[in-house]
Parts: sequence; structure tokens; C-alpha cells
Amino acid sequence: MFNKILIANRGEIALRIIRACRELGVKSVMVYSQADADSLPVRLADEAVCIGPPPPNKSYLLIERIISVAEICDVDAIHPGYGFLAENAHFAEVCKACNITFIGPSADQIRAMGDKSVARETMKKAGVPITPGSDGLVKSEEEAVAFAKKLKYPVIIKASAGGGGRGMRIAHNDASLIQSYHAARSEAENAFGNGDLYIEKYLVNPRHIEFQILGDNYGTIVHLGERDCSVQRRNQKLLEESPSPALNSKLREKMGKAAVRGAKAVGYTNAGTIEFLLNEDGDFYFMEMNTRIQVEHPVTELVSGIDLVKEQIKIAAGEKLSFQQKDVKLTGHAIECRINAEDPARNFTPNPGEITMYIPSGGIGVRVDSHCFTGYKIKPYYDSMIAKLIVYGVDRKDALRRCNRALGEFIIEGVKTTIPFTQSIINNKDFIAGKYNTGFIEKFIKENG
Repeated sequence: MFNKILIANRGEIALRIIRACRELGVKSVMVYSQADADSLPVRLADEAVCIGPPPPNKSYLLIERIISVAEICDVDAIHPGYGFLAENAHFAEVCKACNITFIGPSADQIRAMGDKSVARETMKKAGVPITPGSDGLVKSEEEAVAFAKKLKYPVIIKASAGGGGRGMRIAHNDASLIQSYHAARSEAENAFGNGDLYIEKYLVNPRHIEFQILGDNYGTIVHLGERDCSVQRRNQKLLEESPSPALNSKLREKMGKAAVRGAKAVGYTNAGTIEFLLNEDGDFYFMEMNTRIQVEHPVTELVSGIDLVKEQIKIAAGEKLSFQQKDVKLTGHAIECRINAEDPARNFTPNPGEITMYIPSGGIGVRVDSHCFTGYKIKPYYDSMIAKLIVYGVDRKDALRRCNRALGEFIIEGVKTTIPFTQSIINNKDFIAGKYNTGFIEKFIKENG
């Protein structure tokens, strides 16, 4: 096991990693920006070093500064969390060159799955269903129009290096396709430094289902069931649950096997997710692979009883997975609500500021992952997430009731939050019935204002 791990992140995921390190008897080192000097992760880490001013490109994204701290503090490994440098293949390569273990997959695996067109081809060869689309990259608007007519509208243009909904546009005719092609290319170049695009058939309001993968360095790869991430706004997830109310045992097994097959196609190691789109007929298609821990990993931890962050660290330290697929037992039901400092009444505008009162929910079956406290200031430089409220019940009905209760007693004052909006979703008759898809929020807002 490692002696000391540097955490190249901030917020709740940094705190989550610190806790895992402490339980494993591993020392933690936090790097932080000036804006996070008074943060809970900085207070609780064994060591903490400031690496720059608030903007991420002057702190959390500066590889050379992070590596310098790692060498000065004599760390064995770096955990990137999610976001920032978590899926940066170059960062993984630099860590390896400096004899520091990157807690995640290899640079080659990150690169292969980070390039969406390469990932599609890899999955296709592995026998994993992929959405009908272009054979590789689309080089011009003329080529884009030709592919779109072949696929039949609507189609979706995607950035090959994309993520987080950026570099994506939906087109319903030739004119909108040409406009979307150039807009997506420009956005992708600005966001990722790579304007390569490809086209897929657009599935109207599918379910978004992802399977949690764990793979060790000895060829063992397992999945820990699925998470339904269909409740989302502008491709940003708001609520996740496991298991999905849309899957029966037969479909779950089929999708799980496809997910493992896809991960094995790249010899995947550490934690990751294979993401699928599922239509009403039960047909599913590979969407992408996330080569990192996910924000919504706690729901899988609650239904599986497996600490995913500890497993990440153990795998990176060279340990074998202590279980096989047959040993994975999924029980009960878990729901995660992302609580953001946003104003739903003003089109979810971020609402940074000081939290004047913070009293998280509690009780049996309730977990709150958060870095916030009374007096904490939500910074305008970073993601607006305040906390993740995760509840567990013996079944979905039990989990929904507990989630409603926990949302109702969660007190945050000083900033606007998404708690009331999320509670209205939990109490929506269609959501309660499990009848929702990726178009649910748009429809919900239209009907409820």
C-alpha cells in the first residue's frame, strides 16, 4: 500500500478521497488554490500546499506545479478525482515518467476512450452495440450532410474529444446541420483544443444507463450494476438511481456483459463507466466510456457495499480484486440528488455566495457527501455543487420516501439551491412510476413552469 497520496482536486471528491486514505492508513496531501485556503479538505488533509490563484488554469490544471508538490512532499501516487485532470492522458504519462502512480487507467486507455470516434470503433469490434453513425470523423459540412441524409434526421453532431455536453448539437434538417456543424467545431476547439467531429443518429428521449466497471492489473474486470442517469438538464445530470426502474434482470445481465466486454477490449484497469443509451424497445447502444470515478458513484457503493475509492487505491497499489463477478451482490435501492447553488427560477443561474446556515439531513439510510459548512463561501470559479444527498432503501418505494424526507430537512441558507426543484421531481407522479427519460426535465419545466 502507498505511504502518501496527493489529491489533485478540490471539494467533496477531495474530501471523499482523504477519508478513504485515512481508513487505509495512507497519508494525504492536498493541493489547493488561494480560493480554497479555508476549505474542509485543506483542513483535514495531512499536508496542504497552495499552487496558485483561483482560476483552474492557474492552479488545478497546472501539471508542472502539481508534480512539483508531489516530488517535494515525496508522494507515491496521485488521485485526480473527477474533472480537472482526471481524464488527461498527458498527466497520466507525466506521473509515470516521474515514478508516481496515477490512480486511474493508463494513458493509452484514457486516450483510446477519450477519443469518441476511436471508442466507437473499439466497441464495435468488441461486439458492443453502437449507435448508427459516421464511419470515423466527418471532415466537411458536405460530408456531414451526406451522412445525415443516409442516417435520416434527426442526427447529433459530437466532438470526438468531447465531454460534459460540450461540442454537441442536434440537427433536424440540412440547414440546421450546417449551422450546428460549425458551431460544434468552434465550441470543441475552444473547450478541448480539438475540433474533430463525428455524427450519430439522434435517439429521441432515450434512457441514459451507465454501468460501473472495476478492473485490476491482472485481467479481472467486473461490473457493479447500473445507474440510471436520465434525469438531466442540458446533458448535466441532476439525479441518479440504482437499480434503474427501466431494466429487468435479463436486460441488466445483457447490458452488464456488454459493458465488461467493452472494458476488456481496452484491457481496462481501475474504475470507469460504460455508458449506454436505451430506447423504449429495450435496444441499447454504447455512448461513451468515462475513465474515472463518477460524481454519482455513491449510489453504487450503497447497493453493492463496495467502497469504490478504496478499490481504486488498492488496484493502483497492485492489489488484485478480492471478488469476481459471481461475488457481486446488489441489494436495495439508492438515489442520489445533486444539490447545487443555482436558482431554478432564473434558468438555473449559478448563485455563489456565503452559506449562512448549513444543516445536512441525517437518519438511517441517509448519506451526505459535501465539503460545505456554515460560513463556507461558494466560489464563482468552480462547479456550483454544494452537496450530494444519497439515500438507501429496501426498495425504490422506500428510497423515494426517504429521499423526500431527507430533502425536506436539509437546511441551506444564504444562497439559492436546487433542493425545492429536486423535491418536486421526487414527488412527480411520472418519476414515482419510473416513467422518465432524458427529455423528462424539459417536459417537467414546461408543465410546471
